[in-house]
Amino acid sequence: MKETVPSTTTHLTEDPETAAAFVKRGEVVAFPTETVYGLGGAYNNPNAIASIFAAKSRPADNPLIVHIAALHQLDDLVKTIPPGANQLIEAFFPGPLTLIFQRNSTVPDLVTAGLDTVAIRMPAHRLARTFIDACDVPVAAPSANRSGRPSPTSWQDVYTDLKGRIPCILKGGLSDVGIESTVVDCTSSEPLVLRAGGITLEALQEIAPTTSLYKDKMTGPARSPGMKYRHYAPKAAVSLVEEPTYVPADQSIAYIGRTPHPFPEQLGLHLHCSDTAAYAYELFRFFRRSDRAGIQQVFCQTVTREGLGTALMDRLEKAAAR
Repeated sequence: MKETVPSTTTHLTEDPETAAAFVKRGEVVAFPTETVYGLGGAYNNPNAIASIFAAKSRPADNPLIVHIAALHQLDDLVKTIPPGANQLIEAFFPGPLTLIFQRNSTVPDLVTAGLDTVAIRMPAHRLARTFIDACDVPVAAPSANRSGRPSPTSWQDVYTDLKGRIPCILKGGLSDVGIESTVVDCTSSEPLVLRAGGITLEALQEIAPTTSLYKDKMTGPARSPGMKYRHYAPKAAVSLVEEPTYVPADQSIAYIGRTPHPFPEQLGLHLHCSDTAAYAYELFRFFRRSDRAGIQQVFCQTVTREGLGTALMDRLEKAAAR
């Protein structure tokens, strides 16, 4: 069946109050955060939440993250905050960390994909929090891209994917982190990282030493975004390599990694990243550059699974999955 999403004019603004007016009318808005751009609507408005899923072509069993501007908004969203979660909140809110709690009945099933839990984040991005505060309600938001595509790190990326599908984009600068937030399940006895992201496992363990990384194969309902479906992929095929010497020199090929390719001028695109943080920051932008350049295959160098490398490898592997 052909997908049908009502066409609309996409309004561009730099004013958070103007953008918030759309949310107050029950509509959705793309907005900047320090991780990637989000596509948000009032968490307690089922029509707005349904619009998010429709605009993105997002599977209904993929839960959303509720974004807050102030800690007192947690009271309307969660049943209790475990002591371990309080430590993480004190250390990392606001920031690129999402925590999962038992939800209150005020949170609609559409937001949580029918789960009894809710994922919550307070962005560190000042414009994002100003916008959410102006909405007068927490904002449920996934990344502001078509599902499966590279997450957007600029308003131009959002416009490319969602022009005519959403009514408003709040324009901000480039995202500072470039990959999504870390998601930690706080509903069990020990914190469990369901999605690696902008806060490293090592940093979490400094605050909550028993925090561990979820490593089992995904079965049943996903408790976090990014666990179940193919994500983050450009139109080109993505292949992972340990060294750039495995990458053929061809103008239809792009390469990104820590080690430079020996013949970069013979590639369609080439990007040498100084460290893992720079690699993570550039990855989604590089994928979208590759799409614009008509690249047929993107080779990505693997990195060590430590620090931010854990999150980066997660994104690389999901982009390469077929």
